[in-house]
Amino acid sequence: MTSEGTQTAPDVVEDVFEGMATGIEVEDSSSVEEVIHRPWNPEQVRVTTSVFSLRNILDLIDERSLELAPDFQRGQVWRTDQKSLLVESLLLQIPLPAFYFAEDSDGAFRVVDGVRRLSTLYDFVRGSDPAFRLQGVEYLKDVEGLRFQDLAVQLQRRINNTQLVINVIDPGTPPEVMYDIFKRINTGGTPLNAQEIRHCMSRPRSRDILKRMTHTDAFAKATNGLTDHIRMNDREMALRFAAFWLLGMDAYMENPVMEAFLMDATRLLDDPEAASDAKVQELESAFEAAMTSAYLIFGEHTFRKWPHGASGRSPINRALFETWSIAVTGYSAQDLAARREDIVAAARHRMTTDVDYLNAITSSTADRRRVAYRFEAAAEDVRAGL
Repeated sequence: MTSEGTQTAPDVVEDVFEGMATGIEVEDSSSVEEVIHRPWNPEQVRVTTSVFSLRNILDLIDERSLELAPDFQRGQVWRTDQKSLLVESLLLQIPLPAFYFAEDSDGAFRVVDGVRRLSTLYDFVRGSDPAFRLQGVEYLKDVEGLRFQDLAVQLQRRINNTQLVINVIDPGTPPEVMYDIFKRINTGGTPLNAQEIRHCMSRPRSRDILKRMTHTDAFAKATNGLTDHIRMNDREMALRFAAFWLLGMDAYMENPVMEAFLMDATRLLDDPEAASDAKVQELESAFEAAMTSAYLIFGEHTFRKWPHGASGRSPINRALFETWSIAVTGYSAQDLAARREDIVAAARHRMTTDVDYLNAITSSTADRRRVAYRFEAAAEDVRAGL
């Protein structure tokens, strides 16, 4: 039911990262279901502790037995002086905090905590970043400006022989438990957000799928160039579409916890038996068509709040993204273009007068009733003019 009359729309707040606007509206995804969601059994936590030399770890990376979650944008934000201080810590024989690896059923490992530290050490020791020279060290001034190969042999040996404490999450640990472990240990620096955690936990197949989905002209146009977003919000939005497109609303209603729902979709995309190459191709085609159709209707305001009287353009709203990208699927571009004015009028009227709808796309957005309401609303508005 629509609440008619003059409404006070919730404030639109844009997310900020390291002092820069991200182009994405801040989302309050909390819900009662997530608060009361039954906790996992502590006996399901299976973590063992081992000690490896840095040389052993780097060899595992070279052998592709240890994955550093490539294409992780946040891994590139450390400054040279921050990287140099990490290397200097090894030279000073200062123990590093423990790392967390997740072991797969095939015996391979993925880094779930410590990606940036290991990436930095790998780049320095293996010389994969030729421009990386030690700069801004605090104590060992003699190594200022040097690369690994320029260091004295005894210093090279000291780095290679550094002992690292590794906590290994057993492959038998349930995914939701592993996810929660990651959230609990993810406290250093700027904490990773949910999609960055999923990226580190996932396999290359799902990462490649989400990358392809967000590296199309249609997605870039609909989101005003959101591709390769610094906080991976582009990948999260593509994953939300994939989750609702593949699993459906009924699956969400059975377990209305957004993080768990998106993890289920990630595991599905990682499994070629559960999501065949043909199905993935169909998904990618549907997503690209949805981006084209949504932009055809809303133009520069695609996936953004656009009530009557609004000035300027709001940041992208993730709840609007998931609902409207799904809502336009199944309609031809020709049909949508013919009814564009009616659809826009219906959507803007709702954004202006329907306080329940505004709440559903602003706060407690993972609540099952609000998820259902905004999907129903978008489905109704996209039929305007029929």
